[in-house]
Amino acid sequence: MSEAPVEPFIKRFRRVWPYFSTPLRAWGLAVISVIVVSASEPMIPALLKPLLDNGFVAGSLELWSVPLAILTLFSVRGLAAFLAQMALAKIANQGVLNLRIAMFAKLQRAHPSLYALTPSSSLSNTLVFEVQNGAGLLVNATLSLARDSLTLLALAGYLLFLNWKLSLIVALLLPAVAGVMRVLTDRLTRLTNQSQASTDALAYAVEENSLAYREIRLQGAQLQQESRFEKLGAALQSLVMKGMVSSAAITPLTQVLSAVALSAVISVALFQSTTDHTTVGGFASFVTAMLMLVAPIKHLSEVATPLTRGLAAIERGLDLIEKTQDQTQGNFEPSKVLGELEFKDITVRYQADLEPAIERLNLKLQAGEILALVGASGSGKTTVANLIPRLIDPTEGHVLLDGVDVRDWKLKSLRQHIALVSQNVVVLNDTLLNNVMLGQDANAAKALQCLEAANLADYLQTLPKGADSLVGHNAQQLSGGQRQRLAIARALYKNAPILLLDEATSALDNESERLVQEALNRLTVGRTTLVIAHRLSTIEHAHRIVVLEKGRIIEMGTHQVLLARGGVYASYFKLGQGLEQTAS
Repeated sequence: MSEAPVEPFIKRFRRVWPYFSTPLRAWGLAVISVIVVSASEPMIPALLKPLLDNGFVAGSLELWSVPLAILTLFSVRGLAAFLAQMALAKIANQGVLNLRIAMFAKLQRAHPSLYALTPSSSLSNTLVFEVQNGAGLLVNATLSLARDSLTLLALAGYLLFLNWKLSLIVALLLPAVAGVMRVLTDRLTRLTNQSQASTDALAYAVEENSLAYREIRLQGAQLQQESRFEKLGAALQSLVMKGMVSSAAITPLTQVLSAVALSAVISVALFQSTTDHTTVGGFASFVTAMLMLVAPIKHLSEVATPLTRGLAAIERGLDLIEKTQDQTQGNFEPSKVLGELEFKDITVRYQADLEPAIERLNLKLQAGEILALVGASGSGKTTVANLIPRLIDPTEGHVLLDGVDVRDWKLKSLRQHIALVSQNVVVLNDTLLNNVMLGQDANAAKALQCLEAANLADYLQTLPKGADSLVGHNAQQLSGGQRQRLAIARALYKNAPILLLDEATSALDNESERLVQEALNRLTVGRTTLVIAHRLSTIEHAHRIVVLEKGRIIEMGTHQVLLARGGVYASYFKLGQGLEQTAS
């Protein structure tokens, strides 16, 4: 299978440029400084001609003139080089900031499928590390490319001024060097992209093992995971070594070509010195300038590696920004929401070749109604709940809120009217107060009231800073019940007319469940509530209970009606009672 041709560098730079085009003053300073450094390069061999001809041969040169000229030249060059480096560092840091802001903003607007298909380690690696490393490589390579290209032109111009015939030999070198660099750079670009994909796989293996360390140890799977990691590491090492071979081959090949040209020039120059009476100073100046060409040619041959790696790293961020689809939305944004929900002929397929998670679902919730969803794992309960805030969209059919398709709502407005309390509560590494007020206008007094209403007042008294205490990484110090009560406080603070409860009391001990259930009873008052139930004893007072099986409604009614019917719900309820009695 043939690989696609490598995208030309100029086109790739155009993609990067908008993020690194500011600040303009830094660019101006960098350009001027690089020109000064490059333009001063021929001054070094130019000083040799008067030094040798007028100083050593004729003895007519002032003793102080050459040292002063050398000191002035290198002082100017040093200052210009310093200013160029500082200016480009400013440009790089600003570019990284611009790119990170754009990437993070894209993550906030991206279609939820991005998170389902892309490991979080890959996203964080791209946003935090790759763009930083890529910008550093790219800016340093750009500095070398500009400085050495201009230096090469300046020295070539000086050589033409001294001896245009010899300069033609130098011109023959450039196409050969360009050809070698192109072939090896194309290969290096492909290997760099493959290495980045392999690095993502390695990082994902670490992420998985970090999240599942309990299961891996209990299952005795450490050796299996070590073998998996070793294979991924070996694959990455192989790609890196291939890239290093391509990178290392550039310099010696260009040096050999340079040596061939240099040898030819010196031979011809020696011949000319015997026929054209070239002065010692003129010959030394030409040879010195010729020798000085080797350094910029060498640097230009080496710049391909960091330039390729820098561009490839930054392009991963650009791909995220340019190729990730935003979630579509409408413009409907009412000032008041009643909370009436309707599912009309809903079918959801996660993959075209799989059975539908939901099939031809029709269901309506009146404003303020509490409706519970019951069913075995995989029956489609969470899928139904995720349709309301558009965490997924139906393959067929329509979800209506107050008679308007949720796809016609502005996303911010739609989700502002929906609160969630789930089994897996996400708590940010911030204070308890800020976690309650997440995304809402700050009102500390109201947040404290919500924490108390969620039965967390006693817990707050045990903390040195109360509600201003940090919860720490992943809120490890909070119990399952405390985390869920914190989520309830967040929902109370949001005061949304629609409430989603996704197994909010599962896996809790009796005391925690009692406290959570008390808080939930306060929370559901006056709200349209969709409950995904794990313990059926917690939904006895729901207005309606819907039993799902393979994405279809098979039973619907109140708790008493369904028990009297003696169907699937009744068998679930009896089984649940037996399990609870056994546990107690």
